[in-house]
Amino acid sequence: MKIIIRGTLATLGLGIALGVSAGPVEDQAAFQKYYESRFPNTPTADFANGVYSILPEAREQWESIEEFPPYEIAIENGEKLYHSKFANGKSLADCFGPEGAVRGQYPLWDKDRGMVVTMERAVNECREANGEKPYGWKKGKIADVTAYMSYNSRGQEVKVDIPSNDPRALAAYEDGKEHFYTKRGQLNFACADCHMLTAGNLYRADTTSPAFGHATSWPVFRSKWQSMGTLHRRFAGCHNNIRANPYKAQGAEYSNLEYFVTYMSNGLDFNGPAARK
Repeated sequence: MKIIIRGTLATLGLGIALGVSAGPVEDQAAFQKYYESRFPNTPTADFANGVYSILPEAREQWESIEEFPPYEIAIENGEKLYHSKFANGKSLADCFGPEGAVRGQYPLWDKDRGMVVTMERAVNECREANGEKPYGWKKGKIADVTAYMSYNSRGQEVKVDIPSNDPRALAAYEDGKEHFYTKRGQLNFACADCHMLTAGNLYRADTTSPAFGHATSWPVFRSKWQSMGTLHRRFAGCHNNIRANPYKAQGAEYSNLEYFVTYMSNGLDFNGPAARK
């Protein structure tokens, strides 16, 4: 069962509730302003660090972990995979350049196909175009390769574009936006419930992170997983947590959601891979 949040967000004056007439530019400005007002002691650029941008007591521990980050092995493995030759003699470097420093280009709107393309999809499409099998979407080699590519892309600005002259792009954005604000599952939660309205609150032993900056740090090594994972793996985990059936990784539902949440973080820097609890 899906229930769309309308009144609550509208009364907060965000101007981004479903049914409120606003475009992506207005949505983004109101979205970012909400978090900057809710967490006035957090510099805007620091929202790229997730929950550690608003939780000083956990930040010191996180920074100590980052001195010897658990994703270093993933970066090393990813570098090897990135430069490994396909059967035809080419490699991922032939698609994305010598270091794969292209994180700032994704997710992007493919006008020819009328769909959102994530970096993970682009990697597997490169492999398939060269006669290779695609990697799995959520973890393993895809997370290692994108960890290497993201590491080499650190500091690139998030600047997702939603072409104003393509109604299909706007529809994809609106679909991701609806997903973010729609309640679902047995617990009847929306993404916005945890990561907007109650961002910074405790749920059991965990503090919920702000959605502003959610898409900047992937792939991530989570202590809970004891492994690397992609953003779509996390989306699926959130659905499981609220007892909702997850969607297929890299399907339109999660790709459009990524399009929306990444656009909401325009202006921040990509800083993946990262370590998270």
